[in-house]
Amino acid sequence: MHNLPTIYLASKSPRRKQLLEASAIPFKLLELDIEETYPVDLTIEEVPEFLALKKARAALEIKTDGIILAADSIVVMDGQIFEKPTSRAHAIDIIHALAGNTHVVITGVCLMSTGRTVHFSDHSEVHLASMSSEEIEWYVDTYKPFDKAGAYGIQDWIGHCKVDRIVGSYNNIMGLPTHRVYEELANF
Repeated sequence: MHNLPTIYLASKSPRRKQLLEASAIPFKLLELDIEETYPVDLTIEEVPEFLALKKARAALEIKTDGIILAADSIVVMDGQIFEKPTSRAHAIDIIHALAGNTHVVITGVCLMSTGRTVHFSDHSEVHLASMSSEEIEWYVDTYKPFDKAGAYGIQDWIGHCKVDRIVGSYNNIMGLPTHRVYEELANF
């Protein structure tokens, strides 16, 4: 891993930064403001990779001397994407919808250099236990999950007290499937 060119993490997510650090993958942070929009004709499966590719392309315009690592996560249930909430009320509505149900977290990842592009997605199933309105409002007011797809963080109170079953990678739910990233970087 240490003989690779510089890896640039194109992300504002403190969780992705934390996951790479914990995985001993050396990187430099490259914070970009990319509008997370996508064509309406994409399938749900295509959305996270499309957004990761969009971020990587923008980052490659700034840094051409290494490997760009970009990612995007979405929360999906019953064919609907639950994106980052736009308000307190929206966050409460999202968690009400997810509580007592199983949803899927899909993280799209893109590794890009001037000569090569690799992209993939990882899926994790999460079952969120039922929650009272009081618990949901307390959670939103305490943790302010406005920068998180699905309006919650697996690493905070909901993950500790209300997630009762996970199928797949915990790190993927947190924002980066580090097991796949490590393998793909090793093969890059």
